[in-house]
Amino acid sequence: MRIDIISVLPELLESPLNHSIMKRAKDKGLLEIHIHHLRQWAVNEYGQVDDYQYGGGAGMVMMPEPLANAIEALSKDVGYDEIIYMTPDGEDFSQGMANQFSMKERLLIICGHYKGIDQRIRDHFVTREVSIGNYVLSGGELAAAVVVDAIGRLLPGVLNNETSALFDSFQDNLLAPPVYTRPADFRGWKVPDILLSGDLKKIEEWRYEQAVQRTTERKPDLLKD
Repeated sequence: MRIDIISVLPELLESPLNHSIMKRAKDKGLLEIHIHHLRQWAVNEYGQVDDYQYGGGAGMVMMPEPLANAIEALSKDVGYDEIIYMTPDGEDFSQGMANQFSMKERLLIICGHYKGIDQRIRDHFVTREVSIGNYVLSGGELAAAVVVDAIGRLLPGVLNNETSALFDSFQDNLLAPPVYTRPADFRGWKVPDILLSGDLKKIEEWRYEQAVQRTTERKPDLLKD
């Protein structure tokens, strides 16, 4: 899988995409991540990529020309399955969306900055608009890192135990059940007996019941789906 990211602050993406599971995915050749500095396509020698918004108002807007040129230049070499714009007013990112994206081969992610990007880029180039929550960040870089991480860990061969991702929270619209590890008795706090029983069928039934209970208590909206 290949993911390209357009950003005005690519250094914000260096750490989250070069360590842990993302590093493993890249080292195994299962995921390519290419970060492109938008100022390569700046409109002048000063590196300008933003300007004042028509109609007045506070905040600068990312200009259409640099973004259009960047998208078109990158698309010559790579045919993208989706061109994604990270924005607070986009579709809520979810595990289901991560599953969908993980089935694609090539994605392009645009990181907004300042007051956002010129609407014409959204109208004519972007195929999906994605939000990671109802709040505003300084830019789309951290949101893009979240999306890439969620997608990358789902790629076959990335996790040491490929079944692990199947039991994560939000798969099947359920939160994950409680988990425990050794020792079985820590400061008098004991692991539930069922998990020590060795009866796999009963353990799975217990985990399912716990997942439903936790979801009901903490995120009941998931059960409506």
